[in-house]
Amino acid sequence: MNGPTTLPIACSLTEAELRERRQTIVKGFSKMEVRVTELPDGYVYSLPATSEVLTQVTQLVDMERLCCPFLTFTIIIEPAGKGIRLEITGPKEAKALITQYFDFDRR
Repeated sequence: MNGPTTLPIACSLTEAELRERRQTIVKGFSKMEVRVTELPDGYVYSLPATSEVLTQVTQLVDMERLCCPFLTFTIIIEPAGKGIRLEITGPKEAKALITQYFDFDRR
């Protein structure tokens, strides 16, 4: 069996598609309180534990996994309604892209 496949660190969207996608994502998350925690290989986004937030997070992951296959997305549902965490990680070279694209405070 071969070793792990190295995927290129590049989004498959055009610049215009990327801007439009980012605007849609930020709009969806702009009314939420989002806490960001840095990881060595990405970030954790802590969000309110509501059904609406969970739906938005799963839609985001579904869209992004197709155009950024080099990223790993992990959705964690905390017990007793304490919150939802979205971990986005990837290769070292991808961290700058995660920082730029998922910066929900930059509206």
